[in-house]
Amino acid sequence: MSHPYRQAQYTISATQLSELPVDEGIEVAFAGRSNAGKSSAINTITDQKSLARISKTPGRTQMINFFSIDDSHSLVDLPGYGYAKVPEKIKIRWQQTLGKYLETRQALRGLVLMMDIRHPLKEFDLQMIKWANNAKLSVHILLTKSDKLKRGAANSSLLLVMNELQKKELLASAQLFSSLNHEGKQEAIDQLNQWFYPDDIAS
Repeated sequence: MSHPYRQAQYTISATQLSELPVDEGIEVAFAGRSNAGKSSAINTITDQKSLARISKTPGRTQMINFFSIDDSHSLVDLPGYGYAKVPEKIKIRWQQTLGKYLETRQALRGLVLMMDIRHPLKEFDLQMIKWANNAKLSVHILLTKSDKLKRGAANSSLLLVMNELQKKELLASAQLFSSLNHEGKQEAIDQLNQWFYPDDIAS
């Protein structure tokens, strides 16, 4: 299958649900703590250097950003959470908006949740998975910055994450990912293809 995500282009940003595009087509959302390498992962997957803006100050993504692949398929970059140095009121509003988006957006087919492999499954990561599970929404975890650990340690971290999810009765798949050496890039693209183009895969 070709690599349609290279065609992704920025279309619109929204600070609240009422500003979102029409709820139709297929969307896949990307979420994660503000220092989890979310923008780098999006850029790696789309083979673009600056589609998602990478900031030296975590938490700059304070809007829901849409990137269209074509007329009916979009990648959605959700606000970074947990680390950002912003007032508590804004953090709470972000959380409420994210929860409603995951639970009510009909076009949403899946959630790619990024976690730094050295600091996985923080409180809000778990909250995101719970929201998605409640909405019957598939979740795929990218354990980012896998290049920071040796192979054995990275695989152990992946196993620990899967075991912890099972203990907490949370549903999600997971993989290793590195924007630096592109580990797991094709696996992540394969997951996107399953959500966006299931008919093509089936045939």
